[in-house]
Amino acid sequence: MTKKYYIDTSIWMDLYENRKGFKNEPLGEYALRLFSIILTKKHKLIISDLLIKELEMNYSIEEINGIMKPFERIIEKIIITKEQSDKAKEIATERKVPPGDVTHAIIAKEGNFILITRDKHFRKLQDLSKHYKTEEII
Repeated sequence: MTKKYYIDTSIWMDLYENRKGFKNEPLGEYALRLFSIILTKKHKLIISDLLIKELEMNYSIEEINGIMKPFERIIEKIIITKEQSDKAKEIATERKVPPGDVTHAIIAKEGNFILITRDKHFRKLQDLSKHYKTEEII
């Protein structure tokens, strides 16, 4: 059975920059292992227009294309709907979390995607979508 993963922006950044965590955890290594598993097993990577916009805050389009190039065969692109965006803004205001994080959680829930993130804001969104750290999956 093909699984579908929705990977939060920070995990893509871990992969590209080979980042370390606050306690020197090898976040880039974890990300590389996860992406390798997904690719090897021919699962799907879901990317949204929101994810691309968030990556554009740190990287050029050329860099983003380079990051995603090895995975293009397994990438599925989705566009955030106005309804998802409006719902996210409402929940974000209620729970005092960034609307982008709420949008990611809504996308994962509605698409039945496996959400991978390290962001602490998602703790307030567990009822919307279960989430995992990279190392919990690898």
